[in-house]
Amino acid sequence: MKSMRKKQILILLIALCMSMAQSDFAPYFYDNGAGSSNGNMALFSISEDTSIGTHVYTLNGSDPEGEPVTYGMTFDKGSKEYFSVEPKSGNVTLIQTLDREVQDEIIAFVTITDGRNKVVENVRVFITDANDEKPEFLNLPLIVDVPEDKASGSSIYRVQAVDRDLGSGGSVSYYLQDGGGKYHGKYQVMTSTAIITINVLDTQDSPPVFVGTPYFGFVYEVSVPGSEIFTVFAKDGDQNNPNAMHYSILSGSDGFFSINSSSGCISLTSFPVQLKNELYELKVKAAEVGPDGFSDYSVTTVTIRVVDLNNHPPTFYGENGQQNRFELTMYEHPPEGEILRGLKITVNDSDQGANAKFRLLLVGPSRVLRVVPQTVLNEAQVTIIVENSSAIDYEKYQFLTFKLLAVEIDTPERFSATADIVINLLDTNDNIPKFSSEFYIARIPENSPGGSNVVSVTATDPDSGLWGAVKYSIYGSGADLFLIHPTSGIIYTQPWASLDAEVKSKYNFYVKAEDTEGKYSLAEVFVTVLDQNDHPPEFNQNFLERTMIIGAPVKIEAVDEDAEEPNNLIEYSIMKADPDNIFDINTSTGEIKLKPYIKSMEIVQNITKQKDCRWSVVVQARDRGSPSFSTTAVVKIDITEANRLKGPMAAFLMQSRDNPMKALGLAISIITVMVLVTVMISTIIYFRNTKSNRITPARRIIRKRPKDQRSWTFRPWFGRSDQSFGKFFTDDETSGNHSSLRAKPPAPSAPVLPPPPPVHSRPSERLRSVPTVSGSMASRNTSRSSSWKTSKNTDVAQRSGQNKDGSGISSALVSELKMRIEQKINEANQGYYY
Repeated sequence: MKSMRKKQILILLIALCMSMAQSDFAPYFYDNGAGSSNGNMALFSISEDTSIGTHVYTLNGSDPEGEPVTYGMTFDKGSKEYFSVEPKSGNVTLIQTLDREVQDEIIAFVTITDGRNKVVENVRVFITDANDEKPEFLNLPLIVDVPEDKASGSSIYRVQAVDRDLGSGGSVSYYLQDGGGKYHGKYQVMTSTAIITINVLDTQDSPPVFVGTPYFGFVYEVSVPGSEIFTVFAKDGDQNNPNAMHYSILSGSDGFFSINSSSGCISLTSFPVQLKNELYELKVKAAEVGPDGFSDYSVTTVTIRVVDLNNHPPTFYGENGQQNRFELTMYEHPPEGEILRGLKITVNDSDQGANAKFRLLLVGPSRVLRVVPQTVLNEAQVTIIVENSSAIDYEKYQFLTFKLLAVEIDTPERFSATADIVINLLDTNDNIPKFSSEFYIARIPENSPGGSNVVSVTATDPDSGLWGAVKYSIYGSGADLFLIHPTSGIIYTQPWASLDAEVKSKYNFYVKAEDTEGKYSLAEVFVTVLDQNDHPPEFNQNFLERTMIIGAPVKIEAVDEDAEEPNNLIEYSIMKADPDNIFDINTSTGEIKLKPYIKSMEIVQNITKQKDCRWSVVVQARDRGSPSFSTTAVVKIDITEANRLKGPMAAFLMQSRDNPMKALGLAISIITVMVLVTVMISTIIYFRNTKSNRITPARRIIRKRPKDQRSWTFRPWFGRSDQSFGKFFTDDETSGNHSSLRAKPPAPSAPVLPPPPPVHSRPSERLRSVPTVSGSMASRNTSRSSSWKTSKNTDVAQRSGQNKDGSGISSALVSELKMRIEQKINEANQGYYY
């Protein structure tokens, strides 16, 4: 039995093992309990402030057969999925934001499978609280009415606030702050603020208040009784159910002002002229009118000023009342600084204070007159003073017109007034006659008849009446032949005057323009006598004799006594010659010469059969004037040849006349020798005098040779009486060239001005010679110097006869050399005395 039983058990075990080898068991989760981070999420809790994407848990389980398992998680249909699971690792990640105050737990289904068997468990995830909610006040808005007389410390209201957070984060405390809690791992306190409006309810406990203080009112001169001056306004200090106001004047009105008790309007009770003061200060009372009569009150000050109204412009007055035009007659050029006393002007402004302040202005020709005062308050006497006397000139203006202005200064209206000032001027003799030119230049032909007009001068005097009448006169050394009309200024010649340019062609004199009081001015007149062709040319003789050397001209000359060109310019011509066509004449100089082909006496003798060779020429001299005059003269010409002169030098010159360069070379050689001889002699004399001369002291008076005295004639500049502009001329310059064939007329001299005041000099003051002391030199060659002088006289005599003998040319050269040597010696000796 037992064996059978054992066999049955063995067979049963074998069958069981075989059945077990063929069976498949499901996987399962590990249950690690609450607080574990892996397992089947049983009793798992998560804070609501966990961030999305956070790994929050790991699903963990096993398969009995050791097969690999995968994990998953699902949610009820329609619910929000908060987590996701990685199938292989089982990592659970938060994918939605958590809010405990909205949902405090999450129902999920976790799964584990080995591919054949799947296990599903229902888990509940708890969401823990974080301090993420603020407290919230209840019964908002909070409005409380509190009477203003509520006792201090009384309770007036109770506020309530709730916080949906749990624990300390949900507790609320007032006056300080909330409980606070963690949020995202950090401790924080959440607060809320509510505005409580407390209405303070008014009670009747405040006095009236004046609005718009301080108060100022004005009374104007045009105000009338009953005119409103100012209105005061007060309100009850208690705003709820304010009481009405009652106004009254406590003091300061002096009976001139009243106030409306209801409106507070202050009025004038009399005319402004009756007011005694310029300033009034009124004490005004405002009292509350309550059910029980007057209660609280307040007092304020109202200042009232009596002011002038600017309603009067400045006004000008004369001797007869209001006036806007003033006239005065006066002489021109009054003294500067003089007051125009003929003008009686007063200016007034009837306003008061700043309204009566104005400025005076004088408008007209600049800086001629000025007005005093320039600033006026109320009223002033106007004074006009001369500032520029020269501008008050009758010759420029017969009358002057000015505008006198009065303009207010500090008023917005700027009222003004205007008055015309007319000054009529009387003339005085304040001008001298003035010529139209400082000098006059006139020309008159010679031989003009007496009484001929020369020139007209004009002078004007701008003064009026007889003061402006001008009288003319002339004076001066050149005025003898002329007269001037006293009123017209026409200058003409004396009836007996005869002007001749050949005698005198220039005249100058002064013309004077004088008024009735003797004021005068001068001008200078220059008169030129124009030459007329009234003289024919004249030869010294009508029959002339000349000796002509072949190759050299002879000259004849005629004189025309006319003063100016072309009347005195002479042209020469050959009218007739015997024989004909032998001579030529220079038309300007009068030089007569043979034709160029006549070079020797042989040619001359071939032309004429006469042995003496005396030919006749009729020469005409004609001037270039208009009309032209001419004269003729017969010239007898004795023709000779230069070789008739005797001596070796003359022979040489005749031989070399066809070769002038040879003669020039000889002349240069002679001059060179003369210069060398002169230098040698001068050198010898110099050294000899240096060694032999001695200075012997002697006291003597040396008087310098008086120079030729020249008198000077002063000629003033045109139109000037001032001698500082004059010009000096010597007598030689004024008298002309004495070496001319005929004397030129002297240049006109300036007329003599009025003599200067005499200068009294002492007769003893005369220029005297001043003696000087010098040394004298005794020369050893005194006799030699005398011999030079003797030879000089001899040489002069020899030179005078050089035309008679051909050897005179050589003697003249030697004499000239000796004269130059003597001159050098004399100059050397003079150097020792001066």
